[in-house]
Amino acid sequence: MSNEQVKPQATRRKFLTGAAAATAGAATLGFPMIGRTQSPIVLKMQGAWGAKDIFNEMAEEYVKRVNEMAGGRLRIDYLVGGAVVKPFEVMDATSKGVLDGCHSVPVYWYGKSKVASLFGSGPINGCDAPQTLAWIYRGGGQELYDELLTKLGLNVVGFFCMPMPTQPLGWFKQPIKSAGELKGLKYRTVGLAADLFQEMGAKVTQLPGGEIIPALERGVIDAFEFNNPTSDMRFGAQDVIKNYMMGSYHQAMEFFEIVFNKNKWNSIPKDLQAILKYGVEATSSSNWWTAMDNYSRDLQILISRHKVNVIRTPKSIMAAQLEAWDKITPRLSKEDPFFAKVVESQKAWAKRVAYYMFLNEANYKLGYEHIFKTKIPG
Repeated sequence: MSNEQVKPQATRRKFLTGAAAATAGAATLGFPMIGRTQSPIVLKMQGAWGAKDIFNEMAEEYVKRVNEMAGGRLRIDYLVGGAVVKPFEVMDATSKGVLDGCHSVPVYWYGKSKVASLFGSGPINGCDAPQTLAWIYRGGGQELYDELLTKLGLNVVGFFCMPMPTQPLGWFKQPIKSAGELKGLKYRTVGLAADLFQEMGAKVTQLPGGEIIPALERGVIDAFEFNNPTSDMRFGAQDVIKNYMMGSYHQAMEFFEIVFNKNKWNSIPKDLQAILKYGVEATSSSNWWTAMDNYSRDLQILISRHKVNVIRTPKSIMAAQLEAWDKITPRLSKEDPFFAKVVESQKAWAKRVAYYMFLNEANYKLGYEHIFKTKIPG
């Protein structure tokens, strides 16, 4: 083959190679994010939960969803309660930037303002937890929560997740048959529920979940409530106490709070902020499904395997709780106008939404008793 034949091909090949390189260079200049390996944004998040608590699994459901949706551009590294700070300190640590985020409940920082507990547990107003979570997302609750954060100078952005089922009255050495038997009882609870039981005469101690059983064994408390059959069983409650009373108005509605340091939040691209925000809503459903599966199974395990005496709380005790709320709510509303503002917002929502639900809802208990020929106490 002659040189004359080779040179045009070589020249053409050289031109194409050069053109491709030039085009690639132009693309790199025009779109500097494409084709480059970048380190992900990493968020250090701590939960308020002990290592064995199912609430850790629920927090991890959120982390898993966010990490998968973020496509390698953002990653949450989740730490269990106590890894960096104590469970009751995660909000402060997030506000100060010690943590980038936390997974907790508002009642754990209600010492800053009793209004915080209205976003996690508070006076019964007719709504259950799913309906109250709807108040947060559609009834102005989120805006009031944001206003509270600003009032308290907390440098965070927060969202709500998982409408928790009604929390049991709790674990007792002897079944409580009347409200009078609560007087003088050394009892663990948190948030506004502490105000409620103090109004009813109990001696209340507020403790994070991981400290409950050691306190019970040392005699610091006589009885306690935490949240649900699964968490309670994993704590080992059934090994030290055998009477478990179901149903109460002290925490008839509660939610997880997923919080981020505001400075860190503002540094995150908008599309990743959306993943963090809407991932909360996706996890809310996932957490509920996890709760229904585990709580129902573990209640049966407590009954059949551990021989726990599971009792429905007497209506007279619940009536006494309502009377106590009738005293606490006006008092706290008078002390703090913002408390009153939040309560009135919740009541306005409940009056409309709960009315619809009560009028329309099927009697599922009647249906259950008919199908399974089993009478449910209470």
